[in-house]
Amino acid sequence: MIILKLFKIVFLLIAFLGSQFFFSQEQVRSKKEIENLLANAGSAFFNLDVDKSLKLSKTALDNAYKIKDDALMAKAYNIIGLNFEEFYNPDKGFEYYQKALKHVELAKNDSIRDWVNNNIGSYYSYRKNNFKKSIEYYKKALFFSEKIKDSIEIMYTKLNIASAYFAINDFKNGIGYLERTKDYVLKNNELEAKISLCTMMGSYYSFYNDNTKAEQFFTEAINLSKQNTSELLDSNICDVYNDFSKHYKKNKNYEKAFYYLNLHQQLKEKVYNDERIKKVKLAGSEIELAEYQRQIDKIEVEKSKQSKDLKESKLIVLLFVIILFILLLLLYSLYKNNVFREQSNRELKLTNEELKVAKEKAEIASQLKTQFVSTISHELRTPLYGVVGITNIILDEHKELANSPHLNSLKFSARYLLSLVNDLLQINKIEENKISLENMIFNVSDEIKTIVDSLEFIAVKNNNKLIANIDINIPEFLIGDKLRLSQVFMNLVSNALKFTKDGKVIVTAKQERIEGTKHYIYFSIEDNGVGIAIEDQEKIFEKFVQIERKEGDYQGTGLGLSIVQKLTELFGSKIHLESEEGVGTTFSFTIGFEADETKKNEIINNIVVDLSSNHFYKILVVEDNKINQIVTKKILESNNFKSTILEDGYAAIELLDKENFDVILMDINMPIINGFDTTKLIRKKGVITPIIALTAFDKQEITEQALSSGMNDIIIKPFEQAKLFQVINSLVIKKNID
Repeated sequence: MIILKLFKIVFLLIAFLGSQFFFSQEQVRSKKEIENLLANAGSAFFNLDVDKSLKLSKTALDNAYKIKDDALMAKAYNIIGLNFEEFYNPDKGFEYYQKALKHVELAKNDSIRDWVNNNIGSYYSYRKNNFKKSIEYYKKALFFSEKIKDSIEIMYTKLNIASAYFAINDFKNGIGYLERTKDYVLKNNELEAKISLCTMMGSYYSFYNDNTKAEQFFTEAINLSKQNTSELLDSNICDVYNDFSKHYKKNKNYEKAFYYLNLHQQLKEKVYNDERIKKVKLAGSEIELAEYQRQIDKIEVEKSKQSKDLKESKLIVLLFVIILFILLLLLYSLYKNNVFREQSNRELKLTNEELKVAKEKAEIASQLKTQFVSTISHELRTPLYGVVGITNIILDEHKELANSPHLNSLKFSARYLLSLVNDLLQINKIEENKISLENMIFNVSDEIKTIVDSLEFIAVKNNNKLIANIDINIPEFLIGDKLRLSQVFMNLVSNALKFTKDGKVIVTAKQERIEGTKHYIYFSIEDNGVGIAIEDQEKIFEKFVQIERKEGDYQGTGLGLSIVQKLTELFGSKIHLESEEGVGTTFSFTIGFEADETKKNEIINNIVVDLSSNHFYKILVVEDNKINQIVTKKILESNNFKSTILEDGYAAIELLDKENFDVILMDINMPIINGFDTTKLIRKKGVITPIIALTAFDKQEITEQALSSGMNDIIIKPFEQAKLFQVINSLVIKKNID
């Protein structure tokens, strides 16, 4: 890197000497030619040809300096400032306005004074929101425009002053300026002035709740904008859409508000696109370089010829010294590289051996971790099944305890612990690439509405508003893993609600683009809560990390955001975070979903629909845990099923010789003989009764072994009762059809 930097220094020095020679050969233009250049630069600016505008302005400025014409310098700086302020760097544009003011004061040209003061007023109004300062400069501009009796400039300046007053809701002062110039605007053919007048009149009547007149003026402004032939005027039209959107939002007509806000955003992106900004930046850098060059030239002129010759000699000597130093550095680098290569080869061989050992240890550790997580999840889910089940039994048998805070707390605690177990298992699966996305048909709006409804209690608790904004352009049905998507939303929305008080959380889904049959949907969850410190934002997605917040004491596993990040990566996306303390937080990501009709029909045809009615089935339950026996028996009886409970597999095999059952519910982890081996022995006897594994093990871990042993399906404890009854009905119907 050092060598490259030195070469750059040499190159810049040589380029500097060459530019000195080339600059001296450039032709000096006349005042009239410079005026033409500036006129063309202004036209290019109004047509948004920023590259051309800046290049013409630079040429005009260079020549204005050569003929020492302050008025032309001021004009050139003013146009350069306009380009910078509008499209790239407003503060840099303000610096050029200041330079224009300096030269216009020397030239004493009131027309240019009017232009520059108007532009500075707009800088303070639109870039700094300092309307008091902007009105001060606009009034200076009005003084000069009235002094030279320029009716057009007087008209635009009064419109600017009215706009600034309106921006701070001082309609009383603003309407006076608007009224004094309204007749002239209507008689004149200045399209920009007419659009501005109609827009401000719309804002005025909107403020005083005269919605009919407000909408008439806004509509007139939009109709006038259709006559536009100047690309720069698009920026004014952009503001019209924005003001119209605010009007509808104020009146709670969110559909129209969103429509005009969308038009505003599209036009804004068209005017202020990256390509244009890049051109301003590039052309502007040339102007900056020319400014620096002028400063250098000014210094150089002040020096004597002898001093100049001496410095040029020193420069040549310096070049030789630098080149010599580079050669020596190259030689030394070659030597060090040879030594380093030999040492690296030796260390690489040693490291490879160490890596082999480390890899073996890591594989063992990974297996132990997986086994540990699996065991812990099973051992926790088993008693949780009992806790949740017994709690439901108590609530069913004692309706008077439905509102008991103690029972509700017990139920909540059990579900919270189950959520913790599921989070641990989920993060472990993701890390070991054991999760694959499924294809299901779903409706984005329905999924988000379900999540919003289920989390409404958290919103109410913290006095928050939970808002969903769904793009109507999103297809009604998409294909993708809706369960994983819902999990992402549940984590992000619940987090936003917990860390926001007396605020709002906005869930947005917007169609971003379409590629073939794939629709890319942009999702965002935005809150105005406590926010996340910059230093904490990089580690927020790490496992088990909980960031300390300034307000409240929030609990959790510290796994939610880590799971969210990894699930979005599974979708082929990346989650983005924007946050500021005290302002709020926004999480956003984009996911592509299929909307292909053929695929959709295939999935619909493969969905098994349960058309059965309520039946009375005989169920054999093989379960060794006494509490779980009670819970399972109670669940089955609640659906009018008759159940027989046995504690071990051998007793079940013996009973099946004497009695027939519609379904067998089989526990896996039993002391004498496990559920897999029991199922194999039952199938060997020729029994075809459907067997459902009722277990606390994770489904993915046992699916292959369960199916190979002869089981028909798997239900994980704790489970939703409806899910169990659906599986039982489905298997019994299938058995009867076969």
